[in-house]
Amino acid sequence: MSPQRISRRVAAIAPSATLAVDAKAKALKAAGEPVIGFGAGEPDFATPDYIVEAASAACHDPANHRYTPGPGLPELREAIAVKTKRDSGYEVSASQVVVTNGGKHAVYNAFTTLLDPGDEVLLPAPYWTTYPEPIALCGGVTVPILTDSMSGFRVTIDQLEAARTERTKALVFVSPSNPSGAVYPPDEVEAIGRWAVEHGIWVITDEIYEHLTYGDHTFSSMPTLVPDLAERCVVLNGVAKTYAMTGWRVGWLIAPADVAAAATNLQSHQTSNVANVSQRAALAAVSGPLDAVAEMRVAFERRGRRMVDMLNAIDGVTCLEPQGAFYAYPSFEGVLGRTIAGRTPQNTLELADLLLEEAKVAVVPGEAFGTPGYARLSFALGDDDLVEGIQRIADLLAKS
Repeated sequence: MSPQRISRRVAAIAPSATLAVDAKAKALKAAGEPVIGFGAGEPDFATPDYIVEAASAACHDPANHRYTPGPGLPELREAIAVKTKRDSGYEVSASQVVVTNGGKHAVYNAFTTLLDPGDEVLLPAPYWTTYPEPIALCGGVTVPILTDSMSGFRVTIDQLEAARTERTKALVFVSPSNPSGAVYPPDEVEAIGRWAVEHGIWVITDEIYEHLTYGDHTFSSMPTLVPDLAERCVVLNGVAKTYAMTGWRVGWLIAPADVAAAATNLQSHQTSNVANVSQRAALAAVSGPLDAVAEMRVAFERRGRRMVDMLNAIDGVTCLEPQGAFYAYPSFEGVLGRTIAGRTPQNTLELADLLLEEAKVAVVPGEAFGTPGYARLSFALGDDDLVEGIQRIADLLAKS
């Protein structure tokens, strides 16, 4: 019997559903198909000029042609600490900041640094597709906690307590949420933080969408509301969403000193430093104004409301208005089981495939986020494409 070519751990990793949908949509578009993609989680705005100019200048500075400290440029780490205090009220030192190759790298570093085999991680669903994979690679166990539109996609203390065991090591907390767009009110954020402190549970809180909230909804940072949590809290963030810098690949984690030091040691053997030009661009971003994200917020709020109105007008589709991020998360449960264009989708995986084949519209099925029956649609795309794409969905489903 020949040995297994791929390790069991890596072979067990599920492909990124969001990237897979985006890649398939782009491939069809390149082949001449009029595909409209709602799959990608990235702003459709260009990176602001002042950030690009900082990167251009950095290219010509020989200091950026060499290795730099593994946890990040000292001035960038300091600027991130200052920015964190400014934006969320959480006061940290530069030594607690580890600059990573994008937000996903920060996620992997956090779980790898904290988890031992058998440790359980509470993960409210729907959840971003990446979270379960590094947990599994570390030998940890993901414990999904199901939420739905009836609960506003927010987990309760009672649910957390029911899922807690002696093996529970950490909770993943995300607000604003990808994919649901839910934003937890401050009192719920504080209550969850105090519950975690009471039971000695780590909280890994992803704050990447902190500046994208709509209406009366506001972002709250858990370690700011619950200072006692600071010694068991890892904050994840990055420049991707706030500054339209997804391709620059700069994220970071903020952690207690011993965790930050351990994550730095880990990163020293993974990647060494993040690309210096990207770090210089990130320094310009976090040190600069928030004008660009304010402009994006206005456009996203308008688009989100338009998308939700159009989705709710479709028979069998229901959708809550997003409170943050740039995703709508409608339920298609009222559509499943219908015969549409000669096919009868029984789940949202099959429905998403049908929409792509027949309507040339790409959405990410809820199975990827741990909640079948739903789908994620990004409204980070042009207004005309948004309207055309939802209309195509409506037209196709009207034929059922």
